[in-house]
Amino acid sequence: MGLSDDVRRHCAEVAAQARSVRIDATALDGVQPADPPELDPLVHYLEGAPDDVARYLLALDAINFGSGWFPLLEKRPGLSGYFTVAWNMSDDWRANGPWSTADLRAMKTERIATALRQNPALELMSLFAQALQELGRLLGGRDALDLIEASKGSAQALAAMLANGCALFGDHGFYKRAQIAANDLALARIARFDDLDDLTIFADNLVPHVLRCDGVLVYDEALAAHIDRGALLPAGREEREIRACAVHACELLAQRTGVPPRVLDVWLWNRGQAPEYKARPRHRTRTVYY
Repeated sequence: MGLSDDVRRHCAEVAAQARSVRIDATALDGVQPADPPELDPLVHYLEGAPDDVARYLLALDAINFGSGWFPLLEKRPGLSGYFTVAWNMSDDWRANGPWSTADLRAMKTERIATALRQNPALELMSLFAQALQELGRLLGGRDALDLIEASKGSAQALAAMLANGCALFGDHGFYKRAQIAANDLALARIARFDDLDDLTIFADNLVPHVLRCDGVLVYDEALAAHIDRGALLPAGREEREIRACAVHACELLAQRTGVPPRVLDVWLWNRGQAPEYKARPRHRTRTVYY
């Protein structure tokens, strides 16, 4: 039993006992196929040496959170919070060179804010600095490729190393960013994992939102009203039910279709970039996990 199996078991248990969220299995057939997963080489720094690309992707996934703060970000025109962070970080690497493991360990709030073209007073920037410092300490004297090699070809093993070695990767019960890091490394052809399709979806706030808009997830009246008026949702039972039901719904869909959950995740996440999904409020929680 690996890390992703623990996520499946946890999310199935939460979904079975959920009080504010339910899965309408009859709506699962409405999920439409989309393009295969890929990383945009303009947005992402993929042109460097393998060590540098691997370190970029691990660093990007170390700070691949903050959706609760995204309305406060200075976004690139027409782009989401994630794409703004990823592209601005790539621009910094292209202009000033890749960050070394020592740079990660020494990361300061002002440095990451400058790289991402954000206000250093935004709380998210100090959390990003903390996350990068943790990654730097985990790597120690190793480089990113050494960490990948230590996983021995297992995406779940790599995710476990990140989750156990960095507190801000330790998203117990979901491990969103730890799992997506392995997937990103595989998409960049930096790593090869034998168990890649055993990963679950990468539970955040957008994939559940798309599932809700498509009728797969149904919220009770109080939770729906809270989210629809744009109020922040505290971390806790309701927020975990949303994410757990999204994971479990995609497990059911994967069983029906034979499409791996990691691929379903990208289909749904990319669909969530469409204007009709962006026009409707999604849940926002200020958390370091997504």
